[in-house]
Amino acid sequence: MNSLVATSRNFRNAARLLGLDSKLEKSLLIPFREIKVECTIPKDDGSLVSYVGFRVQHDNARGPMKGGIRYHPEVDPDEVNALAQLMTWKTAVVDIPYGGAKGGIGCSPKDLSMSELERLTRVFTQKIHDLIGIHTDVPAPDMGTNSQTMAWILDEYSKFHGHSPAVVTGKPLDLGGSLGREAATGRGVVFATEALLAEYGKSISDMTFVIQGFGNVGSWAAQLIHSRGGKVVAVSDITGAIRNPNGLDIPALLKHKAKTGTLKEFEGGDNMDLNELLVHECDVLIPCALGGVLNRENAADVKAKYIIEAANHPTDPEADEILSKKGVIILPDIYANAGGVTVSYFEWVQNIQGFMWEEDKVNQELQRYMSKAFKDIKEMCRTHNCNLRMGAFTLGVKRVARATILRGWEA
Repeated sequence: MNSLVATSRNFRNAARLLGLDSKLEKSLLIPFREIKVECTIPKDDGSLVSYVGFRVQHDNARGPMKGGIRYHPEVDPDEVNALAQLMTWKTAVVDIPYGGAKGGIGCSPKDLSMSELERLTRVFTQKIHDLIGIHTDVPAPDMGTNSQTMAWILDEYSKFHGHSPAVVTGKPLDLGGSLGREAATGRGVVFATEALLAEYGKSISDMTFVIQGFGNVGSWAAQLIHSRGGKVVAVSDITGAIRNPNGLDIPALLKHKAKTGTLKEFEGGDNMDLNELLVHECDVLIPCALGGVLNRENAADVKAKYIIEAANHPTDPEADEILSKKGVIILPDIYANAGGVTVSYFEWVQNIQGFMWEEDKVNQELQRYMSKAFKDIKEMCRTHNCNLRMGAFTLGVKRVARATILRGWEA
């Protein structure tokens, strides 16, 4: 089942639990705007190459649309639509005044030079600049993009509209980025994990963890879990997987990865098969990589008691059902990985105010938002007698539906 079908199914289940009017339900599902543009650039050798860029703006009932831009070969309309819709519910779950959007270019960043990436980003911005904006649609980094990409978008957009630091988030600090933004998604994952475990009278220091994905989100989550006394027994990324049943020395592993570019051959652990990682013995499994990694083929073999969805849509609906029957507690992506967009909101606020917050304030506010959102989700679970995924979806959908009605939507 692809991500758009799965996301739409979760939305419809939430709409039924909420008893939404069928016309309102349909209206909330249909994107506000879908953009598809051709981006043709000269390569460094002088040849021309074209890429297709997308931006889906899903909903703006609660505020400007918000969402990342990813550069990846598999970017397609269905994926971008699904992720834009997820952003609508995610921003509502953590109660920040945004709607949802998502964008991307179907390219392989590793096959492009820095100057080619800059040209591609600037052409894409030229094609969409009149459809994004501080109070319209605020992009951010995603897979294959970073703070440098946002700097190029800011610069290109400002050529048309004047200096506008709030038009993107995830920027370099020197251009109006926020302290704490780099670690925000991983830190939010840890705050969400703490909130969940506290419900069961446990803490991070009591648990063993397996983390799939050791990029920005996974590496920060691992560091913060390690610093809290949690035992990270296995991690993986595209270079390989490593384990140590006594717990990996995460600071040492980060140094090894920075030096060698790989997780393999780390002296403090043993190499393992990538395919074994998701079914490795642990208390808490945190997928931080691509979607659909937990599916009907491997779900029955998962040994974790808790799954924290740090990636977008890592659990297929079939796997969701299998895992639920096994009694596995799943903390859904639209809450668990919302730390990034929450601190992006803080960055946007700082840019509009023209005032920079201290990092401690950013982290304290993030913890406050994540803690309140978990309590709100649990309240919806009690109200509708549902699991955490449906608790989060009903919370997000209810808030967006209420804003839509208040703004004057008519059946």
